[in-house]
Amino acid sequence: MGTASTLAPRKTVLIVDDDGITLSFVADTLTAKYNVLTATSGGEALQLSRDFKNEIHLLLSDFQMKGMTGIELATQMTAQRPKIKVLLMSGYTAGMLVLNEGWHFLPKPFIPSQLRTLVAGLISPAKSKFEAA
Repeated sequence: MGTASTLAPRKTVLIVDDDGITLSFVADTLTAKYNVLTATSGGEALQLSRDFKNEIHLLLSDFQMKGMTGIELATQMTAQRPKIKVLLMSGYTAGMLVLNEGWHFLPKPFIPSQLRTLVAGLISPAKSKFEAA
């Protein structure tokens, strides 16, 4: 039987979107299971990443933002944190064509269960049934 003290620490997701409604929706969807950090711009996200001393497991960013695109942010973020997973989201589906290898894309609109399933698959992949419990 597991207790809270034996469970792995919560994974951290950095969510970046210049639209406050979308940012709140995504953060609210993930807060129950993950440690959530939020930023409203690429510059704010990079500063938050520099200041945050623990691991950030996933960058979840809007593709189109004022000032710095999600691609530019993800490029700089992966330079800072090479192990971070990247998930870009947008209503502009052509964005899928310009992603770096290993990056993922989520078309908007999406429902909470789609988001939760995709995030879980990226940062908490299922353990092999052969691993010790």
